[in-house]
Amino acid sequence: MVSSTRTSTRLMIIARPNRSADWDANVTVLLALAIPMLGIAIFFALLGAWLILPFAGLELLALGIALYRVNHQLQYRHIITVSDDSVCVDKGYSSPQEHWQLNRRDSGLTITARQHPWDAPQLCVHDRDVYITLGEFLNREDSMKLLGLLQREIRVRAQSADALREF
Repeated sequence: MVSSTRTSTRLMIIARPNRSADWDANVTVLLALAIPMLGIAIFFALLGAWLILPFAGLELLALGIALYRVNHQLQYRHIITVSDDSVCVDKGYSSPQEHWQLNRRDSGLTITARQHPWDAPQLCVHDRDVYITLGEFLNREDSMKLLGLLQREIRVRAQSADALREF
């Protein structure tokens, strides 16, 4: 998912993976599965098959951990801020874990086409010293939206031959 906000002095682009459900929806799914599962497990435990209770609990715990980890991975985002004199890129989850600030005059955009026509192009913002890959988690449609926003702000310095045919 790509969203942008423009003010008079800067453009801020936020790129994040698509999420089909937020954490509240995941908890609802977990509870919807837990209630009948534990009900059945307790029923069988009362009939004498008590060994089913720890396995039902472990299964719910494993599902909860998997849902949490996937939800956490989908919180990752790239924030690209283009102002009059700089291009800032922040990557991270709830707060930036990586930060780059490039001089806008020296920065450029590199577009590299992928092997398969359905795949999104690889986008890199760079200056003389640093190459920063952007939106590697985006689908093709969102990557093309990001490309359109970046092309209006940053000059394209390099394109692969396949990228020239593709765009």
